[in-house]
Amino acid sequence: YQLIVVPSHGFRDLLLQIKPLLPDEHKICWATKGVEVGTGKLLHQIVKEELADRSYAVVSGPTFALEVAKGLPTAMTVAANDDELATVIARAFQGGNFRVYTSHDVMGVELGGAVKNVLAIAAGISDGLGYGANARAALITRGLAEIRRLGKKLGAEDETLMGLAGVGDLVLTCTDNQSRNRRLGLALGQGKSIHAAVEEIGQAVEGLKSSHSIHLLAEQAGVEMPICQQVHCILYKELPPQDAVRELLSRQLKAEF
Repeated sequence: YQLIVVPSHGFRDLLLQIKPLLPDEHKICWATKGVEVGTGKLLHQIVKEELADRSYAVVSGPTFALEVAKGLPTAMTVAANDDELATVIARAFQGGNFRVYTSHDVMGVELGGAVKNVLAIAAGISDGLGYGANARAALITRGLAEIRRLGKKLGAEDETLMGLAGVGDLVLTCTDNQSRNRRLGLALGQGKSIHAAVEEIGQAVEGLKSSHSIHLLAEQAGVEMPICQQVHCILYKELPPQDAVRELLSRQLKAEF
């Protein structure tokens, strides 16, 4: 078994590097969250392209690394294209204060983990602007609606998106400052530049690259994702955060569901 934990923009390159070293019977598992830059492809699609018919699994959910390392109670999901592999991976991680659930919905687990990074930037921007708890709750809720719309179009199961890898990870990342994506949003909302914010954080901010990839994926799927679109405009088109908020609030009246 091989466990891969690299930023999504380096995922394909790593697969190409290890491919000659992998025996046919070896199985791949990753804890990376994101979408490939430039193609809008999810990571399991890259695995299929580069490693053909190999069994694979993804682990995801509301899991801040520091809290896991401290042994604090945590739960996550492992999804695989092979039920036996999902069970093996779950048993390997399960123990003590760590609870693992299995799933066959790789698409749903990956989507939840990728899109929430962009929405966490949005929540951070809102808080950085001082818009308060009401606005944050609205962003999380409408952000979840965007994840579910995209998931429905791409064949993800709605139950997955309402579980640990979807709403669980979304709430965690949007509400706690351990999230680098949320901290990026906070800095932007407070008027700092992207460069200054990323330098201050000092670690990879997955949502920065994922924003463009999710934008591309939504366009390819023909799915409306207004919050993610406005984050993309802030990050890549220098739209002032206040203008992005005005754009969202001035959208045409519509039914919630």
